Amino acid sequence: MILLYDGTFEGFLSLVYEVYYKKLKPTKIYKTLPNEIIFEEILEINSSKESGIKVLNAIKTKFPKEILEKILNIFMCDSKKFEMALLEYIVIGFKDSKQLYNINNSCVFYLNNLEKELFRVVHKLTGFIRFEELEDKTLYAKIEPKFNIVYFLGRHFLKRFNNQNFIIHDINRKLAFVKMQNDYSIKEVAFFDEPNYSSNEQKFQKLWKSFFSGVTINERTNLKLQTQMVPLLYRTYMSEFKN
Repeated sequence: MILLYDGTFEGFLSLVYEVYYKKLKPTKIYKTLPNEIIFEEILEINSSKESGIKVLNAIKTKFPKEILEKILNIFMCDSKKFEMALLEYIVIGFKDSKQLYNINNSCVFYLNNLEKELFRVVHKLTGFIRFEELEDKTLYAKIEPKFNIVYFLGRHFLKRFNNQNFIIHDINRKLAFVKMQNDYSIKEVAFFDEPNYSSNEQKFQKLWKSFFSGVTINERTNLKLQTQMVPLLYRTYMSEFKN
């Protein structure tokens, strides 16, 4: 049996509810069906707020707090196929929460590694992200990360830009972490027009490129090592690599 859900966290919790209480035996879980023909029974799970809340409350009651955080973190790894492993993980936890720490279980091992990969991506972006100054002095950064990490990046920079307004915009997911004055939130960005940058931004860009060029020792240039340290994936919006 193939289960189909809407890709939301509420939708996934609704799926867990259906599997657990109706004893379903899924073989695959999809957000959207692949193009190839599938000769299996397909069941579409409708997102239910009531079912989602029941499962979430059961998790909060049964699981340690750090396990709930892990489940939320795993759901941010939206470019990976995690649903079957996460479903198995939650069902195991309902039976015996101690088994959620047993790395001999394949789903536990997989999800632990996936969470580590998530935070490696977050760590890299904290160093590779580049902010630009807008007309109103707000700092603005565009990103196209592997995972849905705007929340983690936003929380990181809240500590560093305590008195500064800033926006971190995930272009592909149409999400933005917006910090204005003492408030912050994650907002959906349905439409996007290129913002107006401050008159000083071009000067900042030139200074940054000059610094990057100034610390470069041409005789010791190692492009292979540079690519390993700063993969092409992260260079799209890095000032020093722009033409």
